[in-house]
Amino acid sequence: MPNSAEQPFLEVKDLEVRYHSGGQIIHAVNGVSFQLKRGKTIGLVGETGAGKTTIAKSILRILPKVSAEITGGSISLEENDLLKLPEDEMRKVRGNRISMVFQDPMTALNPTMRIGKQIMEVIELHNDISGHEAKEKAVEMLNIVGIHGGRYTDYPHQFSGGMKQRVVIAMALACSPELLIADEPTSALDVTIQAQVLDMINDLKKQKNTSMIMITHDLGIVAEVCDDVAVIYAGEIVEMGRKADIFDYPLHPYTKGLFGALPELDKDTDRLFPVPGMPPDPSKRSEGCSFSPRCPHSDEICTKEKSGFAELRPGHFCRCRYAGASKNDGSHGALKNARRSNGDLN
Repeated sequence: MPNSAEQPFLEVKDLEVRYHSGGQIIHAVNGVSFQLKRGKTIGLVGETGAGKTTIAKSILRILPKVSAEITGGSISLEENDLLKLPEDEMRKVRGNRISMVFQDPMTALNPTMRIGKQIMEVIELHNDISGHEAKEKAVEMLNIVGIHGGRYTDYPHQFSGGMKQRVVIAMALACSPELLIADEPTSALDVTIQAQVLDMINDLKKQKNTSMIMITHDLGIVAEVCDDVAVIYAGEIVEMGRKADIFDYPLHPYTKGLFGALPELDKDTDRLFPVPGMPPDPSKRSEGCSFSPRCPHSDEICTKEKSGFAELRPGHFCRCRYAGASKNDGSHGALKNARRSNGDLN
C-alpha cells in the first residue's frame, strides 16, 4: 500500500467482500487497498467479474443485504470509517458527499417520473431549500450537462441513450459531491457521444475539484481521464501506480496481457494477443497466485505461494515474483497509443 505525506481523501484498506449464492461463498474482493487524493482520479481496470463494481458499492454501502457482506477492512472518507457509520448517517453521505453514475442509464432512471423531478428529488433530500429553489437548481444542472432546461418536464423515454446518461450525471453532480464513482459511464454510448460525456465529466471535475473513481475495462478511457490506475484481477489489485507508469512500464503479466490485446495504430499487426484462458472460479480460493493458470511465466512456486504487493519502481506496485525478477526499462508507448485509439491525438 503506497504511503503519502499528504492525507488521502479516501482510503480503502484490506477490503474483503463475500457473496452467498446457492450454498457457496463467492470471494468477490480479497484484501483490496488503495488511496485517493482530493481532486484526483483513479481508474479500476479489469475483466468482467474482477470485483470493480463490488468495491464501488462497498464504498456507498449499497451491496445487497441478503447475499453480500463486507467481512473485513475499512473505508475511510477523510477521518470517518464509512463501514462504521450508522445507516441514517450514511444516507447523508450518499448523493451528497459521494455520488455514483451507474453503468446503464436505461435502468438508473424512473420511467414514470419526469427527469426534472428526479434531479430535484436528490437536491431536496440533501439541502434545506424551497421547492422553487430546488427546481431552479435542477434546471441549472440540466443546462450544465448540455440539456436545455426547458426539457425539465420530459420523461426518460423522450431522451436518447447519450442524453439519459447526461441526466444521470446531472443527478450525481446535483449536490456537488466530493467523490464521484463512475461505473462504466460510457459503455452504452456510441463513440462520438462517449467522447462528449468524458469531456463533460473532466470539465465538471476540474470546476468542482471532485475526486473520482472510474470503473472501466476500456484503456482508452483510462488514458483520457485518470491520474492513477489499479489493475484488478480475481478480487485483488495486481498492479497499481501512476497512469504513465502502468501504461508505458507494465510489470504484471496480466497487465501486459491487457495491453497485448490493444491494436498499435502505428504498426502493421496481423493479430492481437489476448490473455488465454478464463478468470478463476471465485468460489474456490487458490493458495498461490490467482493468475498462475493463465500466466506464461508461472512455475510451481507461483501455484503454491501468493506474492506480496511490492514497490518495484517509485510509486509503482506489483504483485508478482516474475515482475520483480525481470527488467522492464523500456517504454512501451501504450499511453500514447491508448489516447490515439480513444480519439485524443495530442
